[in-house]
Amino acid sequence: MIKLIGSALILTILLCSCGGDDLLIPKPPTYLRTDFPEHSYRKVSEASTYSFEMSKIYFSKQIMYQGKATDHAEINLGPLNGVLYLNYYPIPNRDTLVRYINLSNDKVDEHQIKATKISDQNFIFPGKKVYGTLFELEGNVATNFQFYLTDSTSHFLRGEILMNCRPNYDSLRPSLNYLKADLIHLIETVEWK
Repeated sequence: MIKLIGSALILTILLCSCGGDDLLIPKPPTYLRTDFPEHSYRKVSEASTYSFEMSKIYFSKQIMYQGKATDHAEINLGPLNGVLYLNYYPIPNRDTLVRYINLSNDKVDEHQIKATKISDQNFIFPGKKVYGTLFELEGNVATNFQFYLTDSTSHFLRGEILMNCRPNYDSLRPSLNYLKADLIHLIETVEWK
């Protein structure tokens, strides 16, 4: 009899606690919404061997070595929370050019383990003697964009973008799409001095 009363009491409590028409659904995952400004550019010519246009929301800093300015640059990507590293190398001979191109390709290949897709886009501007390749790496990789530019005789410029956060491609995609437009503009406006 006590078991029957106890069971009835538990059943009554369970039935009373299950009332209501509210259907509880877990919230879907959300990501930070980022509003980006319109693209606008300014000319940067701090290096002695090249110039380019970059977004006005970015800040350029020339790299110093032993108290002297170099042709390397570090571009802070401002609200995108990343850095574009530009490394310039003179080309003394044809073998050096081949070595630099192979080195750039090897740097991209280092990310094949984590990348879900690697695509490239060639740039050829014979009037300005600017030739190069932009690599876009998709997936949770350390660097989503790398590129190199050359005139094939004297100048070689290599760039790599690193974001200052844990690589989560889905979260970074809006920022990367915005950044890609700025990066393509930078590449298209490079001029050798």
